Amino acid sequence: MEKGVLFIALLISAFYSSSEAADSQTSFEDNFSIMWSEDHFKTSEDGQTWYLSLDKDTGCGFQTKQRYRFGWFSMKLKLVGGDSAGVVTAYYMCSENGAGPERDELDFEFLGNRTGQPYLIQTNVYKNGVGGREMRHMLWFDPTEEFHSYSIQWNNHQIVFFVDEVPIRVFKNNGDEKNDFFPNEKPMYLFSSIWNADEWATRGGLEKTDWKRAPFVSSYKDFSVEGCQWEDPYPACVSTTTKNWWDQYKAWHLSDSQKMDYAWVQRNLVIYDYCKDNERYPKLPGECSLSPWE
Repeated sequence: MEKGVLFIALLISAFYSSSEAADSQTSFEDNFSIMWSEDHFKTSEDGQTWYLSLDKDTGCGFQTKQRYRFGWFSMKLKLVGGDSAGVVTAYYMCSENGAGPERDELDFEFLGNRTGQPYLIQTNVYKNGVGGREMRHMLWFDPTEEFHSYSIQWNNHQIVFFVDEVPIRVFKNNGDEKNDFFPNEKPMYLFSSIWNADEWATRGGLEKTDWKRAPFVSSYKDFSVEGCQWEDPYPACVSTTTKNWWDQYKAWHLSDSQKMDYAWVQRNLVIYDYCKDNERYPKLPGECSLSPWE
């Protein structure tokens, strides 16, 4: 990496607490429930690191007990090492427990690789069950050697995907009726899972999962939420105010240092951007015209 190019942004310079805004604890039991295959879930002795495993029979997943609408959502992950072709580790937000036809969703998907090939990270956005907003990036480090943070900042103006507090993707909302593809109405759970997707995940499905190397294990720790915890019918903290930092004007745009980081990512790490895929989208989706710099 070019020396001095990446400036790690100080995103959370102040924290505004309220009775409506939720701040997470690190205990797994406080925050999460196992979705399936509890026997494929383990914790460290101190309970602070969590492990999901995949074998030929099944994978595993967990989800938050609470739903949120707007805020900052972060987790540290260490991905499957070695030959992980066909394996997908997902960390995402979704408005439904299953892949329902009307779901909103914000995705991080980590696509496994053959040994020696780069790990790819895919992000996607869904609204009312419609996705097709994929971007793929390379990473500037080996995500299997150490833990790294993966975060989503979500408010009514933008969704920003971060890796180690470096913005890699910005998805904007300008409030125009013609740009109606911005998920801002439905509260979401947070999920993570590991599963087999060798029909598409690695080189378009050409590389299959080598089950002789199972189990494949992904690791998690330091879950953090500073967001609006949903309460029916409508929690007060959802309203755009100056009370919570993620709703303040500074969180509506990238800072100057974040723009420098983002520009470096765009020049060096983007593998695929649906907004530049004219064969797939002869008429580009409306949000592609929105500037991430504004």
